[in-house]
Amino acid sequence: MSLPDDLSNCLVLNTVAAARALVRRYDAKLKPFGVTVQQFSLLAAVRYNPGATAAALSSRIHLDRTSLIRNLDRLELKGLVRRMDGAGGNMRVSELTGEGDALLDRLIVEWQTAQAGLMRGSSPEETETYLKISRRFSH
Repeated sequence: MSLPDDLSNCLVLNTVAAARALVRRYDAKLKPFGVTVQQFSLLAAVRYNPGATAAALSSRIHLDRTSLIRNLDRLELKGLVRRMDGAGGNMRVSELTGEGDALLDRLIVEWQTAQAGLMRGSSPEETETYLKISRRFSH
């Protein structure tokens, strides 16, 4: 049974469907490395935002605080991140361990390959338009 036109053309439903498909695709690429796409983005956020609080990381990668803390806990258990007390001892910040840093280097290569594969068949203009619209809707 197909959806009525107004639902099949719904920006929200189509965006959710696209997001789920993309996450599944990227999670499959990252599975051999033992991380999810959320954990990959968190590892990158920790590396490129040194000393950031959990709230700042949450905002940076558009992940709710509860999901961020849960994934940070998992990464810490795997020995990929280390938590430290922040300024005044009341904020928790993280840094990558040596193992986390090395894994992220490998994950970035895998991500670049997946990204290139995803973009095959799309023109640079289509990609730019998609990103422009996605960014506008995500703010």
